[in-house]
Amino acid sequence: MKIQKLYSYLRQAIDEYEMIQDGDRIALGISGGKDSLTLLYGLAGLRRFYPKKFELIAITVDLGYEGFDLSKIQALCDTLEVEYHIVHTQIKDMVPPGECSLCARLRKGAFNNKAKELNCNKIAYAHNQDDVVETLMMSMIYEGRISTFWPVTHFDDTDQDVIRPLMYAPLSEIRGFQNKYDLPVSKNPCPYDKTTQRTYVRELLRDINHHAPGAVKRIMTGIRNANLEGWEK
Repeated sequence: MKIQKLYSYLRQAIDEYEMIQDGDRIALGISGGKDSLTLLYGLAGLRRFYPKKFELIAITVDLGYEGFDLSKIQALCDTLEVEYHIVHTQIKDMVPPGECSLCARLRKGAFNNKAKELNCNKIAYAHNQDDVVETLMMSMIYEGRISTFWPVTHFDDTDQDVIRPLMYAPLSEIRGFQNKYDLPVSKNPCPYDKTTQRTYVRELLRDINHHAPGAVKRIMTGIRNANLEGWEK
C-alpha cells in the first residue's frame, strides 16, 4: 500500500463519520506495532492538506518490561514533526499472569490520563478493518451479541471522543505499508501476547478467508450496511 492509498482509507473514515474538526488536539496511542505506526504516518501527512486543521500528539504507555526500545519511534516522530510522550509505568508488576483485560484497562487509564493532561480532546486508536470484524465475531461467539466498536465514541466523564480513522484499512495492506516504508516496529515484550481469545478469532477468520476469499471485506460491508448502533451515517 502506498501513502496515497492510506490517505484514501483515512479520509473515507474521517469524512463519513466527521471524526476531525477544526482545532482538534488528537492523542494517538502508539503501541509500537505496525497499525499504530501506520496511523501515525498517515495522520502526520494528512495534517498538511486536510481542510480541517488539527494537532497530533503521540503517546506510548511503557508497561515496565525491560528491552522495550522506543528510540526509533522517537526518531520517526521527530522526522514527522509529531510531539511524542512516553508514560513509564510498572503495570506488568501490578497484573497477575495472563490477566490481559486488567492490563488493557490499566494501560488505557494511563494513556487517557496523559491525553487529558496534554489537553487532547480526541483520542485516536489504530483499529483496522480486521479488528472491526474480529470484534464482531468475538461478541457473537463469546457474548451472544451482534456488536463491534463504534467509529466514534464519546466519553462524558472526560469529555473526549475516541476515533478510529484506520478502520477501513485491511490488515494485509497495512503489512505492505510497514514493509514499503520500513516502519520501526517494536515487538511487544509481553509474554502473553498472542495467547488471547482475539488471537483465536483472528486465526479462525484467516481460515474462513482462505476458503472464501474476500470474506472479511464482505463482513465489513455487512457491518456498514446493517445500521448497527453507532454505525449510522
